[in-house]
Amino acid sequence: MAEWYWYDEDAAERAVSFFPDCLIHVKGSLANQPFELLEWQKQIVRDLFGWKRPDGTRLYRKAYIEVPRKNGKSTFAAGLAIYLLLCDAEDGAEIYSAASTRDQASLVYSMAAEMLRKSKLLSSHVKIRDSVKRIIHPKSGSFYRAIAADADSAHGFNAHGIIFDEVHTQPDRELWDVLDTSTGARKQPLTIAITTAGHDKTSICYELHKYAKAVRDEKVIDESFYPVIYGADFDDDWRSEKVWAKANPCLGVAVSVDYLREQAARAEENPAFENTFRRLHLNQWTEQENRIIPMHKWDECVNEYTAADLAGRVCYGGLDLSSTRDVTAFCLVFPEDDGGFRILPHFWIPEENIDQRAGQDQRMIRNFAERGFVELTSGNEVDVAELSERIIDICSEHECVHIGFDPWNSTGVTQRLKELGMPEQVLVKMPQSFGTYNEPFKKLLSFLGNGKFRHDGNEVLRWMASNTTHREDASGNIRPDKGKSAEKIDGVCAMLMGISLAITFGGDASAYSSPSSGVVLF
Repeated sequence: MAEWYWYDEDAAERAVSFFPDCLIHVKGSLANQPFELLEWQKQIVRDLFGWKRPDGTRLYRKAYIEVPRKNGKSTFAAGLAIYLLLCDAEDGAEIYSAASTRDQASLVYSMAAEMLRKSKLLSSHVKIRDSVKRIIHPKSGSFYRAIAADADSAHGFNAHGIIFDEVHTQPDRELWDVLDTSTGARKQPLTIAITTAGHDKTSICYELHKYAKAVRDEKVIDESFYPVIYGADFDDDWRSEKVWAKANPCLGVAVSVDYLREQAARAEENPAFENTFRRLHLNQWTEQENRIIPMHKWDECVNEYTAADLAGRVCYGGLDLSSTRDVTAFCLVFPEDDGGFRILPHFWIPEENIDQRAGQDQRMIRNFAERGFVELTSGNEVDVAELSERIIDICSEHECVHIGFDPWNSTGVTQRLKELGMPEQVLVKMPQSFGTYNEPFKKLLSFLGNGKFRHDGNEVLRWMASNTTHREDASGNIRPDKGKSAEKIDGVCAMLMGISLAITFGGDASAYSSPSSGVVLF
């Protein structure tokens, strides 16, 4: 803290005392009891309203508070909004609670309105207009209003205080930018973003999250920005109750250990819920909204073997050419005597395209290449002739019965493979549909838990497995969802095509009759 800032203890304690002296809880087990702040909340209030600039105005102009669900965010935010409206000595103050939807924006407003109605001290000083989600303080000419992500209606605002609820759900940054720029004429505006973690790392919330961490860690000096992040670290065990306590400052008060135990057990049983649990209850930014592949079980399936160890064995291949300008995946699936599978993946990526990635991704892929997990090709796209020859070489080491491929983008490669001598009946069209993916996907998930799935620890395939989210139809069929997955999942798609063929044809190299799973012989 710079020496010229000073701490106004009276102002800090006045703000802290306002909560229990003037407000009561309106929901849950604490309903009708004075709003006593917990220690972590007191610290935030003291810092926001106690630290001052030389002219006596507030030091902090923006606060980013990231805390897991069930830790009293909406109640705390409502109390802060009321204090800014009634006690901040700002005539004509405009206070807004903002969120992505009208319903979400109304949560904080409704909490604040009910607190004011139940306050004998404050209720006579305000007029509450629920129909327009507005609370008016006639004496100061100030008002508090809830607004949703309709940025057009926010132009022309002159905000003194902003409570931005669940920023991670914002569809874009427009409402944030419009409100943020509306504070310019105020002498000591305060914007408070209060949210759980998200999964979209291109969002305004993740931008704020990164900035808050940089300020907290003193990598960026911004005396006007106040960061608060409660959450588990990236490598923490999400199943540990010690980690739950670290991430949840209201554990035992607003959120119970038993509740988290129930949610964690659900995540253990349902891998698709793991990311939801980690994001909402541990405040971990996840790769995507719903991870379906449990990575701790994936890691337990590592076996040490090489292509030479599998020489001559029957296998089935999947080829994913999602774009010749990016990652190409070819995965061989070897049926095992116990009914399980062994996986041997291969990846190619044009070297020139690596330089177009962000620094961290660029370093990650080059590290993959240096360790032999991906082959870099020259130029800015994978060469069809070169790729086809590599596939022929790989298949020559094994007895490759069928190779499945997405017919949308594979004409050049499949034609070249036939020219190089691959029998036409080896190639199998596999539309990217529920019919293609449902059975092998569910088989993979079941095998992860019983030891019948084995892979060689290829880190590119692991990265893609961690990126994979899924889509489900009305009948409960599932398939990978490239649109929702945060990053590349081509290797997983190629692997599932190979597993589908292995399930359909078994180990019978002569089985060329049309299968019922949705694959179509070329």
